[in-house]
Amino acid sequence: MKIMVAVKRVVDYAVKIRVKPDKTGVETTNVKMSMNPFCEIALEEALRIRESGLAKEVVAVSVGPAQCTDTLRTALAMGADRAVHVDAGMAHVQPLSVAKILRALVQAEQPGLLILGKQAIDDDCNQTGQMVAGLLQWPQGTFASKVVLDKEKQKATVEREVDGGIETICLDLPAVIT
Repeated sequence: MKIMVAVKRVVDYAVKIRVKPDKTGVETTNVKMSMNPFCEIALEEALRIRESGLAKEVVAVSVGPAQCTDTLRTALAMGADRAVHVDAGMAHVQPLSVAKILRALVQAEQPGLLILGKQAIDDDCNQTGQMVAGLLQWPQGTFASKVVLDKEKQKATVEREVDGGIETICLDLPAVIT
């Protein structure tokens, strides 16, 4: 099975952000950028699944400007087998657009599992995973804290954090997990 992991380039979590003088957003010029921490957790989970022998390949994907290649290099250094960059230029890409791009990549790559971070620390949207699952008509497990794959039955058991504690759901593969 192949696992695809979406990774996003964001302002590093340790950087003190500054608002642009014209108040149109956050100043990103000469600011340290890194992989979204939740995407890093998603990639680590995919690598753990591969190391356990339940997956053959981990493909990291990023949508954005040319500088996203730095984030993909980080993913490769962490252990991803391949990286795919969809260059969106300097345009700010909204979650629905990213979900549509991921749908096209999933249709081309045919992974058995798509893993995303639960949300990005720059916009806190928490939308892309749910949107791509809807576009693909795949089952989804959100806010996952534990993932167990059953390759024989083609199922994923996901423990997810909810207000009352932990909820366990079982998903048919292929699936989307955040």
